Amino acid sequence: MKIRRIFSVLAAAAVICGTASCNEKVKTSKNVDDTVNKSAAPSDLSGVDFEDTVTAGSGDAYLAIADKDFTMQYLGGSDENNQLTFDAGVVHIDGNGDYKVSVNADTKGFRYRATGDPDKEYKPKGLEYAAVIINDGEAAVPDAVITIKKVKVDGKDIELKKKSFTYTDAGKLRSNIFNEWIADDGLPEDSRTDKGSLFNNFDNSSPSDINDGSYSAQLVDTGVFNEWTKVEVEFSISGLDK
Repeated sequence: MKIRRIFSVLAAAAVICGTASCNEKVKTSKNVDDTVNKSAAPSDLSGVDFEDTVTAGSGDAYLAIADKDFTMQYLGGSDENNQLTFDAGVVHIDGNGDYKVSVNADTKGFRYRATGDPDKEYKPKGLEYAAVIINDGEAAVPDAVITIKKVKVDGKDIELKKKSFTYTDAGKLRSNIFNEWIADDGLPEDSRTDKGSLFNNFDNSSPSDINDGSYSAQLVDTGVFNEWTKVEVEFSISGLDK
């Protein structure tokens, strides 16, 4: 399926930090790149106060998210494939505790990348993918466990139908909010929670005692993401020495 192939390419590209250093969170600039569609853009953008773009560095957590067609998304970068990079809520993981990440479509930068006009409202539609990811987490915080506590869409709490788990993917630590490509009966072999591992000896044919079917990569009903502007996710980190 073409959309899935596109996602695979973009997800792989997100591993690269692009023009920013991989060692720190970088708010790059208020300049908008030349890759956006400017057919409807005002002739003079010199007076437009664009928000900072945000790139996730090593050990930073961010909300990876994509709308229903992977047309509007944030994958931790700031290039043209990260339309929601403006004012993204990215946080550095420096120990156990509570954290929050977010994306915001109510920005001039996002509107400009989405429509070519920084003043023209545009709302992402639907949800194809969402996860809390720690960039370079396998090296930066290898023992960290991410537990999703709360998801808010435009200020409204969204029901979590199941419980989250953490696993390693391409050097990143990931805890899915919605990922249709991981079935409940096909969780990764290194899946772990704040209660322990979901499988014995990393064997996904040998579920542990806590693996009772309540853990999933699909925590939310995507119907509540019909149209959205701001998504916030509160989560906790455990497993790290204080």
